[in-house]
Amino acid sequence: MAPISRALISVSDKTGLLDFARGLAERGVELLSTGGTAQALRAAGLQVRDVAEVTGFPEMMDGRVKTLHPNVHGGLLALRDDPAHVAAMAAHGIAPIDLLVVNLYPFEATVAKGADFGTCIENIDIGGPAMIRAAAKNHEFVAVVTDVEDYAAVLTEMDANGGATRLAFRRTLAQCAYARTAAYDAAVSAWMADAIGDPAPRRRAFAGTLAQTLRYGENPHQRAAFYTDGSSRPGVATAHQWQGKELSYNNINDTDAAFELVAEFDPAEGPACAIIKHANPCGVARGATLLDAYRRAYDCDRTSAFGGIVALNRRLDAATAEEIAAIFTEVVIAPDADEGARAVFAAKKNLRLLTTGALPDPKASGVAFRQVAGGFLVQDRDNGFVTPADLKVVTRRAPTDAELADLLFAWKVAKHVKSNAIVYVRGGATVGVGAGQMSRVDSTRIAARKSADMAEALGLAEPTVKGSVVASDAFFPFPDGLLTAAEAGATAVIQPGGSMRDAEVIAAADAAGLAMIFTGQRHFRH
Repeated sequence: MAPISRALISVSDKTGLLDFARGLAERGVELLSTGGTAQALRAAGLQVRDVAEVTGFPEMMDGRVKTLHPNVHGGLLALRDDPAHVAAMAAHGIAPIDLLVVNLYPFEATVAKGADFGTCIENIDIGGPAMIRAAAKNHEFVAVVTDVEDYAAVLTEMDANGGATRLAFRRTLAQCAYARTAAYDAAVSAWMADAIGDPAPRRRAFAGTLAQTLRYGENPHQRAAFYTDGSSRPGVATAHQWQGKELSYNNINDTDAAFELVAEFDPAEGPACAIIKHANPCGVARGATLLDAYRRAYDCDRTSAFGGIVALNRRLDAATAEEIAAIFTEVVIAPDADEGARAVFAAKKNLRLLTTGALPDPKASGVAFRQVAGGFLVQDRDNGFVTPADLKVVTRRAPTDAELADLLFAWKVAKHVKSNAIVYVRGGATVGVGAGQMSRVDSTRIAARKSADMAEALGLAEPTVKGSVVASDAFFPFPDGLLTAAEAGATAVIQPGGSMRDAEVIAAADAAGLAMIFTGQRHFRH
């Protein structure tokens, strides 16, 4: 285990660079560098040798060629315990490189800024990944650093080992290095597939960066971790957690579902609240105020709301926070929260408060994927939506303006309910949700039953489903589900249409006096 004597540093992100380089120099390490990195180090008063001196060639072709040379790669790849390798180094004047510090051209950030094709191409790093892979392959002798977060750890490791690093430490760095180059190539290939208009490229790769290890997965016997994908979409991955214990696997999954749902409701059109339990909404509502929206959402299913996730589409205020804090709530997520709201939750040590700064755009494109045995499924994010102009009235009676507003509200909610999904809405609030049943009729009955249960709990004369409208995420294959909704008290229906028995279903709706509209769009959610 020989001490590190020579380091090659070439970084785009110069965060922490000077302190790290000083630390290396103070420990007797010779510094090699390139371009802007060398300039930054010299400006800080550090002694640096240009890579061009090592290679005997200047940087050329706008910096495309500078480290792709045997004097660099030989120094990284040579096996120090192989006499033939050592002899080759001596014969060709190749000096060993013990530490490589490289972070790559900011390709992902360039794409995120909306740069043109040519600019994105120029931000694809070539020499950096080549050196990283070489050093990682030869981790028996070379330490490779690709993350600024590891700078301090390297210096600590050197101090603990007489200027050297342990093999186990280098292996950990090597694994991280290969993951970084894999993620980089995945980002490039995904961008290029999109740029050339290929929705199903022959090879597809996904990558992520560890955000946190989790206590366990869905169940205690399952190990789990949370990774971010580098995108800036507002949500649980980008949120600031103000308080509360660490989020669990299920918390993260449910919080994402809640925030994506509440984002369907434009805050400019009024406050909205969604309460989620096990990735399904148990109450969603608009209100005159945020407090009113929360109360109306809570009144859809108070039993299920206990221990749930609350998502809001506007800045959380103290009055709403007081109401939420009155029952056990796992997570509250909102674009922002005022000081009063944060003070209210400060007394609830187990409640997590997350703020995101913005809402995700429900109409934005994106990719979703899911693992199956032997592979994974990839699809576009469900960013489908309908406007009044897209709707087709198929019954003799058209919906009233009030019914139409509720139908559109119910349709937005149904998009976020596990299939088979049935959602009853009245007055801009859900009054019954049926989710995840094998039969659409069962979902219809369960949602109506929940409304009846809540009416009894609230001391109402009749279930709130009376006079409601109903949304179905997919078509009614038979009239039975639709008639069950009518018997529960629904007066209008929104559904995709497209069944072989549409005519039969429409006739049943007419006979029951229902108004029904087709969207021509389905929202299965498995």
